[in-house]
Amino acid sequence: MNGTEHMAGATGPAARRTPSVAQLKALLRDLRGNADFLAAAGRIRPDGAEPDVRDGLIWSLITEPGDGVAGALVAALGATDALEVVAGGYGRSGAPADDDRPAAESLREGRRRWAPRLDPELHVGGLRTAARMGVRLLLPSDPEWPASLADLGEHAPLALWLRGDAAALAGSGVALVGARASSSYGEHVAGEFAGELAAEGRVIVSGGAYGIDGTAHRAALRAGGTTVAVLAGGVDRPYPSGHAQLFERIAASGALVSEVACGVAPTKWRFLARNRLISALSAATIVVEAGQRSGSLNTAGHAAALGRPLGAVPGPITSTASAGCHRLLRDYDACCVTSVADVRELLGGAPVVAARRAEDPDMVRLADALNVRAARSSSELAQRSGLSIDRVEALLGVLELDGGAVRSERGWRSVLR
Repeated sequence: MNGTEHMAGATGPAARRTPSVAQLKALLRDLRGNADFLAAAGRIRPDGAEPDVRDGLIWSLITEPGDGVAGALVAALGATDALEVVAGGYGRSGAPADDDRPAAESLREGRRRWAPRLDPELHVGGLRTAARMGVRLLLPSDPEWPASLADLGEHAPLALWLRGDAAALAGSGVALVGARASSSYGEHVAGEFAGELAAEGRVIVSGGAYGIDGTAHRAALRAGGTTVAVLAGGVDRPYPSGHAQLFERIAASGALVSEVACGVAPTKWRFLARNRLISALSAATIVVEAGQRSGSLNTAGHAAALGRPLGAVPGPITSTASAGCHRLLRDYDACCVTSVADVRELLGGAPVVAARRAEDPDMVRLADALNVRAARSSSELAQRSGLSIDRVEALLGVLELDGGAVRSERGWRSVLR
């Protein structure tokens, strides 16, 4: 039985969409008391059954990366009291005061988002995988927690899943990011920069992708240095699969890190969300090569929003692979980086540039949850996307009108366009 089936015990569709306080209390009680869940948590951490650790783990499992409502609640109340508020409402009556209406509405929407995942059956398998692979759970209360993540405010991760050495996350690294479809020029520059910086003791931070990311990781390893790969899926799932051996090497001397648990698939939304971690874990971000729509520009936007130093490597004006770098230099005041000496100089200052906005994150998450072949119900899409069922159904209507999704008797399917 999954979380949404638990909620189906109430009367009518509205009750399924908006779980009552009683339903939430029952779901939370069942999850907290589930023997398999607690046993798996205890295998990951000896203190896994302690309330603060157990509830920090639960928050990591029921939220999507960067959930600001959850982040604000946990920061203000702690993991355990925040879950009590989610299950019990505001005050004794469960009704917020008039001046708390915006916060109350955010909490109600959060409840609808989190409730479908308050189900131990969704998580026990991933926790067992983490224990088997020696994956660590880091919480903000742990001494090894990277202090630099506090700059993300309410959008800071609620937990980190780690393979490797937590000391690699200390925040003194340099992010080297760029296009997957990189040129020989871009790979040469990335290799030179990463190798020299790693040899000097700088941690090289990147996203583990093909192209510039992979080149930077390999160069750091060749130099005998430390590198960190920030992943969009669980650290047990090599993505791309062609980097499986590279990830093993990174874990052996540096760190693989993610804010989603083992077994969670990488999706477009999670790639965008993980980019903020790459920037937050680094003292500076360098975009080596990027097209006009490269995801590296999203990482650059996060660095800018955090006030981190941002640099871009120029390329031939005829190269589409460098068009994004030239845009950063022209429109966003990124520093022109042509050598490792420029990177060293950049680390001494912190120019602030304008952040870029991504597309509607809820729509990205829903699109990731849809499948071209398999029809999925609204409740299953809510589980997969981390959105409330109300929000999923509203967005599905928009997608249907736009031709991006089609409804059948079995549920909803994506339409390739």
